[in-house]
Amino acid sequence: MEAIKLYWQDILSRLLVQVEEPWLERKVQGLLERGQKVERATFFIQPYHRVTYEEIREITYSLMIRLYIKDIHKSYVEEGVYHCQATINRGNILEQSTLTENILPKDKVRLAPQFLNKEWGGDRATFYYDRREAIRYAEQWWDNYNPAFQNFDVDCTNYISQCLHAGGAPMWGQSNRSKGWWHGNNNWSYSWSVAHSLRWYLSGSRQGLVASEVSEASQLSLGDVICYDFQGDGRYDHTTIVVSKTSQGEPLVNAHTTNSRQRFWDYTDSTAYTPNIDYKFFHIGS
Repeated sequence: MEAIKLYWQDILSRLLVQVEEPWLERKVQGLLERGQKVERATFFIQPYHRVTYEEIREITYSLMIRLYIKDIHKSYVEEGVYHCQATINRGNILEQSTLTENILPKDKVRLAPQFLNKEWGGDRATFYYDRREAIRYAEQWWDNYNPAFQNFDVDCTNYISQCLHAGGAPMWGQSNRSKGWWHGNNNWSYSWSVAHSLRWYLSGSRQGLVASEVSEASQLSLGDVICYDFQGDGRYDHTTIVVSKTSQGEPLVNAHTTNSRQRFWDYTDSTAYTPNIDYKFFHIGS
């Protein structure tokens, strides 16, 4: 583990000079373009799987990075937990990689938009959305898992649904998994747990949890939601919640799967990022 520790010490000490990890390089470039500066960086490594053969060791580990960022008029801390893999021989790193952020396979995507548009009509219902409580929950559980809910390998949308529910978004549709937005009795709707399904639910819902789409990220309020289509192929892969904003009014988000706190909303630093990335911005409530 000492070789891995030295690797990341070297990487983070040269953060604004030369970065060898592509995703981290994109993160730094984005910070510079926004007029921000990393004042300090710390990290923690936790191995969770080891394989040894002859003198070779393969170690899979989680890397928690904490960046202390100076914005124009404020400072904030961005935190992220990234999953990495290293091959080591006699204390030397032969290969080091950051694993790609998990997205749900295409054959697991549920709820086509045509189904949703047929399902609902009429005026949108209203509900009181307590944004402070949604954010409080997002901060409490950004790097942990509430045992009251199911935990998924691709957990981003499940986490966001929990945040929305903590803010008072009402469930409905139980126990039809293809209808509504709900979780209970060890079961849940597709819209609760699948990014693509929640994206289309938010576009069409007229009752329970409702939202309106806006055109720019800067139009979002704290507690609002962003959906991500990394490939730009029409299938949405990821969901985040807005928990803060930069001095320029751009959202900072929390997320699960690659657990993140106060991460810049555009995800150009994601290991799943492509130049074709597309977004949907949802203001929660009517």
